[in-house]
Amino acid sequence: MDEQEKDQKEQTPDTEEQEQPQADQVEKLKETTEKIWGSTKHAWSTATFKANQYKKLVQKKIDLSALHKKINAAHGDLGKLIDDLREAGKKNILNLAEVREILKRIDELKAEAATLEEEVEQIRVEEVPQEPVQEEATEEEKSE
Repeated sequence: MDEQEKDQKEQTPDTEEQEQPQADQVEKLKETTEKIWGSTKHAWSTATFKANQYKKLVQKKIDLSALHKKINAAHGDLGKLIDDLREAGKKNILNLAEVREILKRIDELKAEAATLEEEVEQIRVEEVPQEPVQEEATEEEKSE
């Protein structure tokens, strides 16, 4: 029996020697998986940020286009009103309440358009928010 036990011991490698390489492999696999997951999260957040940024930009441009149409319509109304008043023989056309009302509306629309243009520019220059990847890793390491 002594010989059989010796043969078994020789055939079975030390478990301590096997555990060390397996632990290293598991640790490397874990690190690789964490890096891949971190990259995936970063790519996903960047893509969603850019998509939302594009969505906001398109909506602002649509709103701005609608405002410009309103401004053009108000200019047309103003021109028609002035022409009608001139033909009617009215004097001091610019001092009439109807004309002032249209001019006031045009000024308000232009101010709103300027605000929208500033918002469009702000959206364009927005940067993707950087996630504190390193801080998360250190917090996880502390908890272990």
